[in-house]
Amino acid sequence: MSLEFFIRIIGMVVFAVGGVSWGVYLARVANENAQLYGVVIGLLGALVGLVLTPFLTTRPIRAVRATLGKANNRTLFSILSGLIVGLIIGALLSIPLAQLPRPFSQILPIVSTVAFAYLGITLFVARQEDFRSIFAGFVQNPSVPSPQNEPIEQFILLDTSVIIDGRIADIARTGFILGTLLITRFVLQELQYIADSPDSLRRQRGRRGLEVLSDLQKNEQVKVKISDQDIKGNHPVDEKLILLAREINCSVLTNDYNLNRVAELQGVRILNINELANAVKAVFLPGEPLTVQIIQEGKEFGQGVGYLDDGTMIVVENGQEYIGAKVPTVVTKVLQTAAGRMIFARPEEK
Repeated sequence: MSLEFFIRIIGMVVFAVGGVSWGVYLARVANENAQLYGVVIGLLGALVGLVLTPFLTTRPIRAVRATLGKANNRTLFSILSGLIVGLIIGALLSIPLAQLPRPFSQILPIVSTVAFAYLGITLFVARQEDFRSIFAGFVQNPSVPSPQNEPIEQFILLDTSVIIDGRIADIARTGFILGTLLITRFVLQELQYIADSPDSLRRQRGRRGLEVLSDLQKNEQVKVKISDQDIKGNHPVDEKLILLAREINCSVLTNDYNLNRVAELQGVRILNINELANAVKAVFLPGEPLTVQIIQEGKEFGQGVGYLDDGTMIVVENGQEYIGAKVPTVVTKVLQTAAGRMIFARPEEK
């Protein structure tokens, strides 16, 4: 039997006793049969208690626990600090309010304490970064070198897709990654599941991901850690990554567009490899000369298509007749799309 069942039984008994008492009182006032009124209203109270008790007790508690469970450590500390400060201010203010005539002396102290507790929590949560920097200024003196003033280690969570993609290993070799790459056990388990898949393509992808992790661990220019941290509950891997990133206040490295959008909506910083790849591609302006190896036909009549070394597609007007040859062209238009950059050009006039 669950706790909610016992709570319902207790609530049913309490409301039933209250209903009987109220029914007897109403019967005496109306000069009616007290036994009948007590039984009827008592049964009605038992029914109300059976239905409403969970919504007054266990359901709100579960909602609060779920909300606090999703908050990170700094937010929990801010909530506790705001609650303490609000209760202290409310208690001090209740002393003069208790000197007022009734009913104000009985109502206003309680109202003020609850109001200041709520305001304290709201203020501390909204300005948690400001309070953190203020307290850090009191605790530490930046002008005095000490181990406490050393930079805090920054972690970057890797998701499964970016490991399988493999480009993270090449980026790590350049030394541009500042921080420790954090790989969780549940991501490793998903990689192993993919590597053991009966589908040959998925199996190759999973094994490639494991090889990329092995290369990262051998790379001396980047730190890699395997973490046993997990999120309680039966959540998908992407959701676990977002919740864990919020909990330990770190970034997530991915190339998954959907994970990118969901994480941004929840306030998690995302490092997208596809955006990085688009940012480092060569920039061409209309009118610039460009030599293109045309390899295939385009979608429109007469078009030819070629590619730069970084994968950028070049669409050459009237370039179909030059398929298989290198052609000097002039850039006419550059388009930036969600899939990447597309360049339009025309053969250079002789």
